[in-house]
Formats: sequence, C-alpha cells, structure tokens
Amino acid sequence: MEKPIVGGQAVIEGVMMRGFGKAATAVREPDGKINVQVKNVNSIADKYSFLKFPFIRGSVNLFESLILGIKSLSFSAQAAGEEDEQLSDKEMAGTIIFALGLACVLFIAIPTFAAKFLHTLTEEPIILNLVEGFLRLIIFFGYIFAISRMKEIQRVFQYHGAEHKTIFCYEADLPLTVENVKKFPRLHPRCGTAFLLIVMIVSIFVFAFLGWPDLWLRILSRIILLPVVAGIAYEIIKFAGRSKNSFVRLAIMPGLWLQYLTTREPDDSMIEVAIESLKAVTPQEFLSESRN
Repeated sequence: MEKPIVGGQAVIEGVMMRGFGKAATAVREPDGKINVQVKNVNSIADKYSFLKFPFIRGSVNLFESLILGIKSLSFSAQAAGEEDEQLSDKEMAGTIIFALGLACVLFIAIPTFAAKFLHTLTEEPIILNLVEGFLRLIIFFGYIFAISRMKEIQRVFQYHGAEHKTIFCYEADLPLTVENVKKFPRLHPRCGTAFLLIVMIVSIFVFAFLGWPDLWLRILSRIILLPVVAGIAYEIIKFAGRSKNSFVRLAIMPGLWLQYLTTREPDDSMIEVAIESLKAVTPQEFLSESRN
C-alpha cells in the first residue's frame, strides 16, 4: 500500500512537517534542546468537498500552506530566540498581505510593464505575452539566486535539505534514523521550489492568449487567473511526485536542478530536528521502526 503523502517546510533553526491532519514544527533552541509544537490542521476543503476537486484544490492548498508556513516561521523565530513573541493574528494578516503584494509587484507588474517596451518591435499580443513570461522567469531565477547568496539563509536551506532527505526516508519505508536519512538526496520532486517554477512556466502558456490590453487590465487579468495557474501547476507536481515514468522524470528535472540553489547538505543535528518533526505527525503504524 502506498504511504500517505507528507510535506514540509524549512523554518528558522528547524523544520515544519505536515501530514495526517497535523502540522509539527520542530526547532533547535539555543540550549540545544528540540522544541516541537504540534497542531491539528483543518482544511476548509473538509467542510466544502467541491474544494477538493482537481484544479481547484491546488489554490486552496497553496493559500492554506502560506498561512501555515508563516505561523510556523513565527513560532520558530520565537523558539530559536530571535523574537520575543509570536505574531498576532493582525500581524499575521499584514504579513500575508505584504507577501502577496510583493509577489504581484515582482512577478506580475514589473514583467508586464517591461514587456510593453517591445511594442516598437512588434504588435503581436502572443509574442508580447511570451516575452513577458520569459521576463517573469528571469526575475524569478534572479530572486532565487540572490537569496541563495545570503548568509542568513544558508542554515534555512540546510534545514530544507534535511526536510527533503527525511521525507525520502519515510517514503522508502525505512526507520527514521540519522544514518538512514543521510543516504537520500536533498532534491525532491514535490518541493515548493519546483512548484513555483511550474507556476511560472504554466503562466506563460495561460497568459499567452489573453491579448494585450492596457497595463492595469493586464495586471488584473493575471491576478484573477492566478488560481487557475496554481491549480494546473498543483496537478502537474502531484502527478510528477508519484509517477515513475522516465519522460515525466525528465520533464521535472529543471525543478530539481533549481533546488541546488534552495537546499544545502544538512548536518546530523539538523536531520535530528527534521526526524522529530516528521515523527510528531506520523502515526506509529506508518513508521517502519514500529513494525520491526
């Protein structure tokens, strides 16, 4: 029987794992102890079943993951001693709005504004939209490269690698030990980095046939269609994560290569944190050590 999927996210000095209706954030505190916070996770899709339909569930999952991720980051900052207290609900809402606004400016407003300068070379809407899409990709790669050079982010990327390796070990049905986890690669097909790259690529094809109206209409149309793009990208990465087809594996390679920038090899202490996080959300019957 195929094991239920778990996912995760690197946080400050730790890892958040999500699965089996729970989310656990494990953080290495300044004194060396591992602080684990476990919370039940309820999706709005559990209440409204139509939100689980293909091409709809992706947008729901993306927004809920954003909220959960920011909450986990807030907890990790406090547990790691970098903040005195966690974000309030008001501060959380402000952070989410700011993050979404920044994403719209970087990956929607700037590329579509810049593409208009090609109007002197061509009036063909499809070409202008394709150029805009490639500009979006360039900005995305530049953003990833820039943050990957920041020293403050290096340890987070090591925990990102620990998260991937630990999930691989779980999926291979091996006992969750440091030695077992270390054997696995740090590049995972269901990574959020790969998902974002697929979003960028899908958006090129979705936006290509929208015509070339005024700037504000172009920006608005792309924001409105983001749930559609996210829904398509989610189905692609969900399928790719389970597929053993060699063509599918080849198609997702760019997403894996990009993770060379967003992951680093973790040390043993980081793997220990990731293991504690995953164990906190996984029932004993799905842990191979409990059956040995």
